[in-house]
Amino acid sequence: MTGNESRLKAISAISSSVAADVKPTEPLQNIWACDVFNLATMEEKLSKSAFKAMKKTVQTGSPLDSATADIVAMAMKDWAIEKGVKFFSHIFFPMTNATAEKHDGFIVTNFDGNAINEFTGKLLIKGEPDGSSFPNGSLRMTNAARGYTAWDPSSPAYVMYTPNGATLMIPSVFMSWTGEALDKKIPLLRSNAAMDKAAQKVLKLMGETEVATLNSSCGAEQEYFLVDENFANARPDLILAGRTLFGAAPAKGQQFDDHYFGAIPERVQVFMQDFEDQLYRLGIPAKTHHNEVAPGQFEIAPYFEAANVAADHQQLLMTVMKITAKKHGFVALLHEKPFAGVNGSGKHVNWSVGNATQGNLLDPGNTPEKNLNFLLFCGAVIRGVHLFGPLLRAVIASAANDHRLGANEAPPAILSVYLGDQLEKVFMDIKEGNLSPTVSGGEMDLGLSQILTFTRDPGDRNRTSPFAFTGNRFEFRAVGSSQSVSGPLVAMNTILADSLDWIAEKLEAAIAGGMDHTAAVIDVLKTLMEEHGNVVFGGDGYSSEWHEMAVAERGLKNLPTAADALPELMKPEVVELFSSTGVLTPVELQSRYEVYSEQYILSIEVEAKLVIDMATTSIYPAAASYLSMLSESISASISLGLGLGTGVASKLSSSINSMMASVDKLSVALGEHEFDSEQAHMEYCAKTIRPLMDEVREYADTLETLIADKLWPLPKYSEMLFIK
Repeated sequence: MTGNESRLKAISAISSSVAADVKPTEPLQNIWACDVFNLATMEEKLSKSAFKAMKKTVQTGSPLDSATADIVAMAMKDWAIEKGVKFFSHIFFPMTNATAEKHDGFIVTNFDGNAINEFTGKLLIKGEPDGSSFPNGSLRMTNAARGYTAWDPSSPAYVMYTPNGATLMIPSVFMSWTGEALDKKIPLLRSNAAMDKAAQKVLKLMGETEVATLNSSCGAEQEYFLVDENFANARPDLILAGRTLFGAAPAKGQQFDDHYFGAIPERVQVFMQDFEDQLYRLGIPAKTHHNEVAPGQFEIAPYFEAANVAADHQQLLMTVMKITAKKHGFVALLHEKPFAGVNGSGKHVNWSVGNATQGNLLDPGNTPEKNLNFLLFCGAVIRGVHLFGPLLRAVIASAANDHRLGANEAPPAILSVYLGDQLEKVFMDIKEGNLSPTVSGGEMDLGLSQILTFTRDPGDRNRTSPFAFTGNRFEFRAVGSSQSVSGPLVAMNTILADSLDWIAEKLEAAIAGGMDHTAAVIDVLKTLMEEHGNVVFGGDGYSSEWHEMAVAERGLKNLPTAADALPELMKPEVVELFSSTGVLTPVELQSRYEVYSEQYILSIEVEAKLVIDMATTSIYPAAASYLSMLSESISASISLGLGLGTGVASKLSSSINSMMASVDKLSVALGEHEFDSEQAHMEYCAKTIRPLMDEVREYADTLETLIADKLWPLPKYSEMLFIK
């Protein structure tokens, strides 16, 4: 079957497809967390003393003794076996943005050859995968390969089903034999502990006598595309790179703004409801789903949870999404920019901090100018983003996200903080040394008697800001759709811890000098705003004026590519930040720089090889075949004296030659392998390889608009985005 026949058969198959036949959705109360070994299940299955110990560990991070671990292991095994489980897996999150699993059976044999089920506290607590086969930034070598997984009691175990079995999944951390963190979970847990320690100091200085353990929270809005598997399987770039390396813009894209929040196609709606039922069974609080801006693009947004659990759930959500999409005949695309010319996909991370005694410390309340705890924590965020904006840019840096940042749907690569009109005025007043009463948003009254009035928010939203305050949390909008949320959460928790330590030191001195709490807070925040207020910006983050002002007048960094951003991880101030807070040692930080640099380079090189292959083996043959047909037609018309024009043939011939010349240049460029450093290699990929890939694409996309539709081998944008 030729390429174009595959494409046309795919269109025919999709056009006649119907929604998958799935069971009707069940009531939420029947399925919520039914496959999760959470506190509710533990209370039922454990002894009172064991449950009390586990609850304390989950809620406060208190250590758990081995005897309790044995009791938990036995109860967890019995609960899982009741659900048909035969295997268990320590699930962990290496430095790849992916999920890793090592499966073991409960089975052991005894002396008389009989098989029995066994699962002890020792097996629950520790696993032993290879430590050198994952990206590790030289922390482990093949001759020093031992690695460990260790159970994380703060994130609940759960059961994952396949059509013929089930596996008990145990969230775990992953470390080397020498104790270095090889994963994304250990730094996240450390960063939360560092934030809690610093926050406790500030709150106690503010006169709080009862301060429960503080935790950060996360609610991540996940954007994604759905493409029919018949189309995806006919596109090597979608299968291997997750994005289209070629594709001419269709006549209709998103210019009518008619997809966003539009009626969800029936087939997609059936997928969504099936997907969310599975999430509910796993205790993932999926709350919102809708059409996104681009055709074929959608969003799911879970309710916020404790950061560590939210990070685990976010990884699980991506896994379940891909599995469920396949069941419904789709491929779920999590790449940040799978289609050129339409919106890409992000993962907006909504982040706040709080506890059981003081509540959400990023909730301003009705009178934020009187909420001193809020002002201090919000001020700490402002200082952290100003000092470590380049770090925040680095933790969301990837080859994929480079395509998205700064485009119409994504924030720029310059990190700034949006506070909204009300809060910006509060902090600018503080900078002047006073606190003025704030003005509420007022009442929204349309003058229509049947429409109820409601209170308007005190500030607007700014979708051009990479780090925006949105009512009672900050939204980090620059995170990419395929990325783990752990990296951004680690950075945010750590810069907050650093700023709270700074605030505690200043606050303690002010109070010791005789100031009351209100005066001390104003004094500390006045200094903070004088030194760090340049990062607060409420205007258009896309404008050229802001880009010029941000760099020239405010001293902020513009880091447009991952090649520019990733070296920021090794800046002395960043090394000191992570080292002083105990979140990452210098060696662990170095390993992450090496891993992320290598992933950037490999991603671009794989895409470049695909560009060469697809241009040479798919697009060129189609173009040459059509040119031959045109040449025969033109020769025939001349012999008949019809004098038909040769404009299309001439343009086609020129584009073919130009494309293949660009392919040759790209092939030569890929052969360059002598670089002094990872940074030099990344810059070469960004400044030489990527532009050559774009050059090949420009000619290939022109060919798509010239070649007869029946001969074009690749599914087109107009088909992939609109045929569901």
